[in-house]
Amino acid sequence: MRKAKVFMYNNWAGTLKEDEEGYHFQYSNDYLRKDNAEPVSLTLPLQEKPFKDKVLFPFFDGLIPEGWLLDIAEKNWKLNARDRMGLLLKTCQDCIGAVSIQSIEEEYNENE
Repeated sequence: MRKAKVFMYNNWAGTLKEDEEGYHFQYSNDYLRKDNAEPVSLTLPLQEKPFKDKVLFPFFDGLIPEGWLLDIAEKNWKLNARDRMGLLLKTCQDCIGAVSIQSIEEEYNENE
């Protein structure tokens, strides 16, 4: 499973996850309680219930670079253009605009 924190104007807005069932995005309760909370996208309105889909949500997919910038990312980080979550995690930490993505690394347990 891969996870990412989604930030809106540098405020943690929610968590995006990829697992064997697809993609899940859920706003954090703290973010939902803020008076000035805004949805990260009109297609992902503020709600407590998680969003689920088999493919990466179009809003997040749209953050991934295209063209020559995507080519550079693929070569430098040895990424597969079809691995949309991998691309999002590597290339969208400092996006232009209000939203940014930060990978959540799974804790490694040496006993496993």
